[in-house]
Amino acid sequence: MVVKATYFQNSKEQPLVYGDVELGNPPRRKLRGHPEKPGILAESVLVGFCGTDYELMHMGERGQLGPKFPEGQNRLVNGHEGVVWVPSEKCFAIVLIRGGNSYDPTRYTEEESYFEYGCDQADGLFSDRNYYHPDMLLPIPGEHGTDGKIPLSLAKKLVFSDPYACMIFQRERMEDLGEAHNFRVKMAQHRCSEAEARAIAREETFQRVCIFGLGTTGMFIGDLIRQKYKNARIVFVARSDPDSAKVRFALKQAQAEYVQSCFDSQEELAQAIKEKLGGTATVFVGVSGSQVEHEIAFRYGVLGCNGIYNSFSLGPQVAFDTMPFGFKNQLIFGSINFRQDHMEEAIRILQQSHYDEIVELIDKQEFTDNPREAYDQRIYAKGAPLKIAVVWNEAYLDRTR
Repeated sequence: MVVKATYFQNSKEQPLVYGDVELGNPPRRKLRGHPEKPGILAESVLVGFCGTDYELMHMGERGQLGPKFPEGQNRLVNGHEGVVWVPSEKCFAIVLIRGGNSYDPTRYTEEESYFEYGCDQADGLFSDRNYYHPDMLLPIPGEHGTDGKIPLSLAKKLVFSDPYACMIFQRERMEDLGEAHNFRVKMAQHRCSEAEARAIAREETFQRVCIFGLGTTGMFIGDLIRQKYKNARIVFVARSDPDSAKVRFALKQAQAEYVQSCFDSQEELAQAIKEKLGGTATVFVGVSGSQVEHEIAFRYGVLGCNGIYNSFSLGPQVAFDTMPFGFKNQLIFGSINFRQDHMEEAIRILQQSHYDEIVELIDKQEFTDNPREAYDQRIYAKGAPLKIAVVWNEAYLDRTR
């Protein structure tokens, strides 16, 4: 099947191009022990841009994309966030991105394998249509689509399903790790049962939360922590002006506080964060993509004793002095992705959210005329909106709603 699509390739001059692409339909496995199934057709409706797309483009510039190409191909159709129309089912759906030969898509061992639509070994959503595993197309609940159209406002909200689901998983992981990491301390402190201590440790994991970086992932994890932990003290740290629309929206959504990263030294920044938190962080979430993250957390002591460092940024290297690290009993973890139940929960929550307010659209022709230029000068340029998406197929959208 030949379709129009954008795709990554290994090329210093043209790592991202738009044109004709021939797509295959190899059988794929959703999870280990499940049967392989060929995909069914779905048509892209609204597709969002993710920072991962930008990093993949740079990998193409450096000639590093080979392992991510679908088998037998020298290119990868990108795109993993968005809404699709499934003609055979007459419904709108969200694509569950990750599958493969693993028992749990959030973790895999060395002998297991995985694929990700639009990211790794499987073509994605920036195409007119594509084949997707039938069990990995999650219908959007509700009455939407009975007339073959989806409200634009709803499609904008659901473009966040992938990163929001990922942040639901991040909250779950921090809950699990925080509880296991500190329940014995709480047993001794409160002289209570193990069950009681585990509940206390889980709650106190989010006592003082520093979220370093304020893109959508940072905003989402703050939002999700606030939904469940009403007593959490949450502080965002970023370079944006405190009066910017992005910062005001995030602070309102997560009922959080803010420290602008505009100090002359990292030491001064760290001190300002600790003052705003009212102490050292029980959780430090690094989502800025900056090398500064680990310096602030470890060298300048923002992460407290028995605290958790959630390394979510792609790119930065994390370093720490082993002497204080060991005695402070700190925990570092890094884990990206989510399960189907996370995605389904994300879809439910997002339908009732206001996140459509932060999505701006780029004209499709402006994007496809020169995708590389659009990435550099509009979508990922300094001062770009929090989220940009593109309407891929106008016929399926209702712009009046």
